[in-house]
Amino acid sequence: MSSTSSAISNQGFTRERFEELIAVRKQPAWLSAMRRRAMDICEGLALPDSSLEEWRRTPLRTLRLHRFGPLSPAPAVLPQVASVLEPLLAPGGRLMTLNGRKAAGELSPKWAERGVVFDCLEDSAVGPHEDLIREHLFSILDAGYDRFAALHAAFWTGGGFCYVPRGVKVDEPLFLLSALGADQSDLGHLLVVLDEGAEATLVSETASVDASGPGLYCGGIEIILNPGAKLRFVNLQNWNDSVWHFAHQKAVLREGASLEWTLGALGGLLAKVNQHLILDGSHAEATVNGVMFTENRRHLAYHTLQHHKQPYTRSDLLYKGALQDQSHLVWRGMIRVDEGAVKTDGYQRNDNLILSDRARTDCIPGLEILADDVRCTHGATAGRVDDEEIFYAQTRGLTKREAARMIVTGFFQQVFDRITIDSVRDALAEVIGRKVREYR
Repeated sequence: MSSTSSAISNQGFTRERFEELIAVRKQPAWLSAMRRRAMDICEGLALPDSSLEEWRRTPLRTLRLHRFGPLSPAPAVLPQVASVLEPLLAPGGRLMTLNGRKAAGELSPKWAERGVVFDCLEDSAVGPHEDLIREHLFSILDAGYDRFAALHAAFWTGGGFCYVPRGVKVDEPLFLLSALGADQSDLGHLLVVLDEGAEATLVSETASVDASGPGLYCGGIEIILNPGAKLRFVNLQNWNDSVWHFAHQKAVLREGASLEWTLGALGGLLAKVNQHLILDGSHAEATVNGVMFTENRRHLAYHTLQHHKQPYTRSDLLYKGALQDQSHLVWRGMIRVDEGAVKTDGYQRNDNLILSDRARTDCIPGLEILADDVRCTHGATAGRVDDEEIFYAQTRGLTKREAARMIVTGFFQQVFDRITIDSVRDALAEVIGRKVREYR
């Protein structure tokens, strides 16, 4: 890591900081031009506020964006970061970023020999894979969606790039850990491209270096699955209670492609995520498993879109959330079916379990159907734990906390059963079980 880049001020996402970043990065002209277009958009956008329907339930009053900056200094010593998922995996490739910069990485030679790429995105953009990245980078994410999207497109660093060539089936998971230190930022971008008939399992986890230091994550994920490709993708957000988390995540599925996307939202002070699926090929299928747990004064807001653009496509989304203390959980989902997308089968459901009389949840499903001969259903529920269930468990010798933990685990079991990676399913259940306090 260069000493020049370490000297950049880390205060504010200003035009001055942007020009300094451009000056010290060794990147091709097309990428610099892409960043400049995004920066121009960013300067013309204000932070979103409650006048926008999407942000009406997600306040940003206490966000001090100027305290963070685009590039953190290189650490003298790589810190130890506690990962929830890595100890349970035997990955065929590992990649770690720290404060949005590559810290370590390796890929099993047997996969490298077959043309698989799993490395830092920014490094790959100036290497032999430049043309592949130029073709796909920000090809499906909209840098002008809001100020956070534009900020990310202008200032992203580090990130991850996963590419699996045609017909290659990677039967070992690839693991990406994004770590964040106190008062630092991470604007990493994850680009995943699977060629025709390729298969892979990718696990991405975020973690804080310390238990309480504030931080900013403003990231993006692009997943492109070509015809017949199959991806199992796990995205675990597990920051400490002081991290601001903003993300735009989008996947495009071509004909016959298949995606199983498991999302765990367990940390952060405030997290606002847009997760979009685009089924742009007939017989494409997507399954989304969402597990959310809020505590203290945490605020999680997830907006999902299942966009069926072609006929004979299927999507199945199940989000479950549990809330305790004074936390707030927002889920707003939409199934959109374009004209001509006949035989669409779309399903979405969000269930929430409230563990405190001070917690709040807003769940808003929606349908927008422009085609005939489709089957689309949705639903949402929110309710408190039944006091009789707690009492019954206590009469069988359980403490109040043990009873609450058992009920919460049972509540999530439906979504756990849909997760096809045993280690991920077990880890999520264990983490949530540790977080549950006494029901009140």
